Amino acid sequence: MKPVITIEYCPKCHWLLRSAYIAQELLTTFENELKGVTLQPSEVSGDFHISIDGKEIFNRKTYGGFPEIKELKQVVRDIVSPGKSLGHADTKPHHQSSL
Repeated sequence: MKPVITIEYCPKCHWLLRSAYIAQELLTTFENELKGVTLQPSEVSGDFHISIDGKEIFNRKTYGGFPEIKELKQVVRDIVSPGKSLGHADTKPHHQSSL
């Protein structure tokens, strides 16, 4: 069964547009590997979490900010389709950070 990604965002912080952009990027990159991406308003101010089938893969507070889309795609790829090439998004940054 194909996984579902959930992006939980703070509506009071006006992070819907950021969430929609991330959803678009993930759906475009993983169109054959994902069942869907759900946007879910958080009831807790300042929350921004991304999970795959209920397992959290990103937390803005733990990470200290928002992820670069390239890094997020690599994390998602490693879970949903480990053999998939991401093209230029597979190159390592000069300073490697982990989500």
